[in-house]
Amino acid sequence: MAIEIKYELANHKGKDVIYIHFERDLEMNQRVRKLVGVKWSNSKKAWYVLDSAFYREKFKLSPKSPIGKEVLSNIDDVNQPALQKFVETLQLKAYSPSTITTYKNEFAQLLYILKNIPVDSLDATRLRSYFLYCINTLKLSENTLHSRINAVKFYFETVLRREKFFFEIQRPKKPSLLPKVISIKDIKKLFEVTTNLKHNTMLKLCYGMGLRVSEIVAIKIEDIDSERMQVFIERAKGKKDRYVNLPESILWQMREYFKEFRPKVYLFEGQFGGQYSVRSAQQVFSDALQKAKINKTVGIHGLRHSYATHLMESGTDVMFIQKLLGHSDIKTTLRYVHVSKKEVKNIKSPLDTMCIFLRMRFFVNFGENYHFK
Repeated sequence: MAIEIKYELANHKGKDVIYIHFERDLEMNQRVRKLVGVKWSNSKKAWYVLDSAFYREKFKLSPKSPIGKEVLSNIDDVNQPALQKFVETLQLKAYSPSTITTYKNEFAQLLYILKNIPVDSLDATRLRSYFLYCINTLKLSENTLHSRINAVKFYFETVLRREKFFFEIQRPKKPSLLPKVISIKDIKKLFEVTTNLKHNTMLKLCYGMGLRVSEIVAIKIEDIDSERMQVFIERAKGKKDRYVNLPESILWQMREYFKEFRPKVYLFEGQFGGQYSVRSAQQVFSDALQKAKINKTVGIHGLRHSYATHLMESGTDVMFIQKLLGHSDIKTTLRYVHVSKKEVKNIKSPLDTMCIFLRMRFFVNFGENYHFK
């Protein structure tokens, strides 16, 4: 009987990979282990290889979509003005640089596919076919597909002003994902294994103030008010300013940090000055996760999720948590109610309730010689 193999396209530690799933089979396991560059994922309980053209062809998967400069440099001249107008409109509406880059890359994927067909000539039916191609052939995830639809929708409805152009195009249902939380015990481990003073201070503040990674690297020295014990978070997500509470327990460590590193403008600066990079901060967290031997597929944003969940478990009002996190919609904050164990852990399973009766029946059926350990 042939062993069924399923391939999963995913991102692992910042790299595109292909997970190889199959039922337990010694022969198949030995064959997969011989693949060049194959590694084992404890969290997924599966082997994986880097997502490359070689393995796409070997596993009979659709070719990988070109990205970045490769796409932008191969857009036909007929659609270059559309791309330029698209970016200019995003800039005029003061979208953040990261959003502009994301939208530009997603819209460019459509232009790349069109070749010399003018994008302005597309109707809703043609676009619907394109998005079905993204689902069935490119196998885009729900989140990536939503991002691509948003970018294309922006062009037709905002740049070209074709109102309700997307009315007939249905969106995929977004998966209802809960935030990934790290236990207090494991967070203590993270801090213990991070012996570099700068890295340790960064992770503690990220967790202790519930910050996004983009916010922790953007903190300036002038934003810290040690008298009021608050930190000013300027133009965070959604271009909103807010104040967060500075943990008293870290004041002494911050003083030691200032003495050793003497930052000039930003609280955390790179080796040659200037703002510490987001990628470097993410790597600091990833390294700490490995050193602490925490087998969780979670990024540095997990510290923010953990901060919110632990506050909720300690009895902090959800309205205060919403303000501290900078959420516009209370529904976003209420996700942590589903993660918090404060109420759920007190609920006993019906199995526990009938435990005594089950033990008695067990001894009647199987005899007194069997003893539970």
